[in-house]
Amino acid sequence: MASTPAPASSPIFIDAESLRATLSHSSLIQHFQTSLPAVAATLHTPIRQSYAVSPTSNLLLMPSWSTSPSSSLPYIGVKLVTHFPQNSHLHSLPGIHASYVLFSSATGQTLATMDGTLLTLYRTSCVSGLASKLLARADSRVLVMVGAGALAPHLIRAHLAARPGLREVIIWNRTQSKAAELAEKLNYELGGGGGGVSCRSGGEDLDEVIGLGDIVSCATNNADAAPLVKGGKLKRGAHLDLVGSFKENMRECDDAALRRAGAVFADNEAALVEAGELVGGFERGVIGKGEVGLLVELIKGERAGRKDCDEITVFKSVGSAVVDMLAAQFAYEARARK
Repeated sequence: MASTPAPASSPIFIDAESLRATLSHSSLIQHFQTSLPAVAATLHTPIRQSYAVSPTSNLLLMPSWSTSPSSSLPYIGVKLVTHFPQNSHLHSLPGIHASYVLFSSATGQTLATMDGTLLTLYRTSCVSGLASKLLARADSRVLVMVGAGALAPHLIRAHLAARPGLREVIIWNRTQSKAAELAEKLNYELGGGGGGVSCRSGGEDLDEVIGLGDIVSCATNNADAAPLVKGGKLKRGAHLDLVGSFKENMRECDDAALRRAGAVFADNEAALVEAGELVGGFERGVIGKGEVGLLVELIKGERAGRKDCDEITVFKSVGSAVVDMLAAQFAYEARARK
């Protein structure tokens, strides 16, 4: 982005509607690609803190700050997240809520507060979109979306922004009606074919649907003993995007997917100790830690990505305060200049 604007005289509040007007998946993907390598070394990002506030609910704190206030990212940022997984059953509310607070790292001044829930949806999906841009085949035509929750439409839009050649989106969800509803909604918003992108429900058979995807994106809370995506069902040359799991007991794909993959990348080092697919793969000798590259290494060309059109690639994301900060920077600076 351009030069950092002068701080406003009082903090600004950026609500969800303002974020939607400010952010786009394509612009945020580009911002991550150009900015992440430059700022990764200047940001101090402790491991997120998690506190149990009840037997089933948690408060998470995700801080990050610049160690160089004179840099292009002179900020301190903290995301506050509440995880109340029973909300959907008891109160018809989302299970996760978040706020993001941005401060000046030069003066400590509060610059902005913003809707952290929507900010997280954008940043998470755009990290996957960037990985898809760098790892998926350029001629990808079919996107399979596993899951139909709040993140799914953002992931779909991010992959479409990263790979504009995509022409069909197949949505699978355990509750088929949710997949059908999302497909209908996106068909309306995206134009429903006619030379554009068409969306449809994937029905009951996930194994069959998986085999159709040039890109397979997963955003589920699967903690079952049996992973959803079976590596043997992936088509040659597929790109597998894993977003949902963030604990050691959660796996969205089996070991076969990792065995078949020629290139495996993660969004940050925390994935190596948090993601069930990777942690389990290390323990069972399916893959070594040294075989998993990081997204910033891929962007900088320090580690090779896809080698040929038949290679399967895997990207695992668990989220990080670094991309939270970059997304908040993008939103704040765009609003402060208006």
